[in-house]
Amino acid sequence: MIVATAGHIDHGKSTLVKALSGVDTDRLPEEKARGISIDLGFAYLTLPDTPMIGFVDVPGHERFVRNMLAGVCGIDYVMLVVAADDGVMPQTIEHLSIVQLLGIHTGVAVLTKTDRVSAERVNEVRQQVQTLLHSARLASFEIVECSVFSQQGVNELRERLGQAARETQRTEFKGRSFRFAIDRSFSIVGSGTVVTGTVFNHQVQVGERLILTPSGQTVRVRGIHQNSAAVTEAHAGERCALNLVGVSAQDCGRGDWVVASALHAPTSRIDISLTVLHTEPQALSHWTEVHLHLGTTEVIARVAIERGGSIQPGATGHARLVLNKPIACLNGDRLIIRDQAAQRTLGGGVVLDPFAPARVRDKALRQKEVAAFAQKDPAIALSALLACHSETGVDLDHFARSFNLTDSAVVDMLSSLDSVMIAKAPNFALLTISVEKLGARVVTTLKQHHQAQPQAAGLSLKDLRKQSAPNMKAGVFLAFMRAIAAAQKIILTGTVAALAVHRSSANAADQLLWQKIEPTLAAMGPKGLTAAELAQAAGLKTLVVNDMLYRKVKQGELYRVSSERFYLRANFIHFATLARHLASTSPTQTFIAAQFRDQAGVNRTLAIEILEVLDRLGVTQRVGDTRKLLKPLETVFDLASKTIDATTPGSP
Repeated sequence: MIVATAGHIDHGKSTLVKALSGVDTDRLPEEKARGISIDLGFAYLTLPDTPMIGFVDVPGHERFVRNMLAGVCGIDYVMLVVAADDGVMPQTIEHLSIVQLLGIHTGVAVLTKTDRVSAERVNEVRQQVQTLLHSARLASFEIVECSVFSQQGVNELRERLGQAARETQRTEFKGRSFRFAIDRSFSIVGSGTVVTGTVFNHQVQVGERLILTPSGQTVRVRGIHQNSAAVTEAHAGERCALNLVGVSAQDCGRGDWVVASALHAPTSRIDISLTVLHTEPQALSHWTEVHLHLGTTEVIARVAIERGGSIQPGATGHARLVLNKPIACLNGDRLIIRDQAAQRTLGGGVVLDPFAPARVRDKALRQKEVAAFAQKDPAIALSALLACHSETGVDLDHFARSFNLTDSAVVDMLSSLDSVMIAKAPNFALLTISVEKLGARVVTTLKQHHQAQPQAAGLSLKDLRKQSAPNMKAGVFLAFMRAIAAAQKIILTGTVAALAVHRSSANAADQLLWQKIEPTLAAMGPKGLTAAELAQAAGLKTLVVNDMLYRKVKQGELYRVSSERFYLRANFIHFATLARHLASTSPTQTFIAAQFRDQAGVNRTLAIEILEVLDRLGVTQRVGDTRKLLKPLETVFDLASKTIDATTPGSP
């Protein structure tokens, strides 16, 4: 359990932590000289049969609130310290407001220096603290009276902390990747760079390779320490020190994160839910400049509120933060904003969409998206996104990164939500019912086109998307069409789509030309012919033959390689069969171009050109200098269960 102190300067926070743990958290010479905490201090408390308790001791002076904010990120429990002689002071109130805004609901209030004042004064301050806790909706905090000098209440407080640690149940969602917020970096002779901080998600092990974000540097974890002892791993909700290889202490520090590679995605536009403190004298207006504190990061930002509006004191609303430099953050991260001079806390909230779009064309749709991102349960959020993107599909890469979900976790969610992935790299998903509706629209559109233009080979994918899925991204629509083609509902030839049952009605002139040149082309087998060679053999003009050949290519009856040679469909079925035979007889299930050249009976240049067409068709896939089979021949050539072998017509 991670415990942060909170409270006004000189109320005894560091002294209390030392009494509990035996560790003096004031480590800096200036802190020793001035008797106040300036930066964060850290200590550990070990109790029998109790999870380790880590203390983050924060400074109380108003000038060091920025350091305090870096210390309270990712904590489980707060220890609000109020001196009995001073009572509730300005920083007491501001610190407690920050605790409330960060969503920390468990803690204890400690009245220190009780030995210095009368019992009446202690009761008076107790009443002040109770009133303050009640106003902050933290009335569940118990109040413990304590004197470090006389040791009154110290053991009782230590036991309360132990009980809280035993009762703390950190809910870490399965299927998340590692994330670690750095609050300090330094160098140790013989070890190199060391960073300390809090593990927000998942776990880390010695030897792992990770990313320092937002800089993007790759690092390796050489070692992990907790409470001055070497360990092999650290988990979510724990503080630890990471010994990193690959970065200097000067190039990393407070504000940086160490994350799994999938989470490296710096952002400068964040959609948030923002609450303005009720103590503010006026509403927070559009485009106000603020200091943003998120994790251990502090950056300058502008608050953009829809339609140039404002958020009233005590109210909560949606806003966008436009940052002066990119940072790392994810959905659910808590944040604090302070005024332009960094003197006063204005409010705080939670990140909804960490990768907000630069432009919003459909404001109503965007409101639904933001509402979906406001759901705490990722599965509910994905369900809502699928519903509002039933025509276009959900960008799963955006969703998974925003919620810090692994690919397997997202796949499990999709299956439970009756939805399917329709595109990869980028990954997009649709509800199953939406897939069925879109497929039906595509078929209807193609039927209407075939009826209107029976002589055409099909409809271009660009026009088909405009008519059946105008708002879907072109790449996603192409992936969807390929999936339909794999199911043998349609045929894709280049950028033209047609129903599998469609056969274009060529004009009489084309039919006569085809009758003249098809036998010549068939006779050449795997060597093929150019348009000029076919025209010469048939005694026709090259331009006329070339025009007709390209129409046949669009119709899927001919294939063209890069040297302008044309082949019958039967020839390419034969080539694909040879490729399958070579792959199936190889121990590695691969083959090289030279093997294909020898089997096909063509020269090396032509063999490579033929293989490149097979790659584009999806029959084969190049892997270095070899090729492997990618899709079944029957699927690519729409042959259903027909038998394909080396005796295919057109083979030598």
